[in-house]
Amino acid sequence: MSGKSNLATDHSRKEPRKTRQFQVIQGQYKVSKDEDVVLSTILGSCIATCLWDPIAGVGGMNHFLLPGDRGDSDKTLSYGAYSMELLINGLLKRGGERDRFEAKIFGGASMMVGLPEIGKKNIEFARKFLSEEDIPCTKESIGGTRARRIKFWPVSGRVRLLLIEQSEAPVLDEKPAVVAPPPGNDVELF
Repeated sequence: MSGKSNLATDHSRKEPRKTRQFQVIQGQYKVSKDEDVVLSTILGSCIATCLWDPIAGVGGMNHFLLPGDRGDSDKTLSYGAYSMELLINGLLKRGGERDRFEAKIFGGASMMVGLPEIGKKNIEFARKFLSEEDIPCTKESIGGTRARRIKFWPVSGRVRLLLIEQSEAPVLDEKPAVVAPPPGNDVELF
């Protein structure tokens, strides 16, 4: 017998993978093919679209504030049309194929008393855009009066959704109050 331990040559043990979480804030989008990446955001009246190609294993998330855009002279990611185009192009550049794209949309809540129904307009825009682009929307959590925390795994298309309670509707001059949700509000979508 050699004096060497069999444990030294055991390569079957694998270290647990460490995920890297990237925050997608208002006016941003991110695309990844890395299975260790998780994209996350918090939404009120804004919309986040999680778009992915299950065959290519590439996906991304955007976070936009307003529907449509204000024309070619004011391209900004805060507007849905521009944000959606950049997200689609990001997936195409990383090997995604448009005819395999699947979408999941989140947000569009009515968060502030007295403000126009921006959440409703965002929802209408997102649904119309996806329909016109022939991209199926396989899951959605939209509308209502609660904020949402979203985590999206872009390679697998998995989403985790947490609804956030509001103690009371804020008035126009106050920031929305966010209170920890009661147990059991964590929902995982496949």
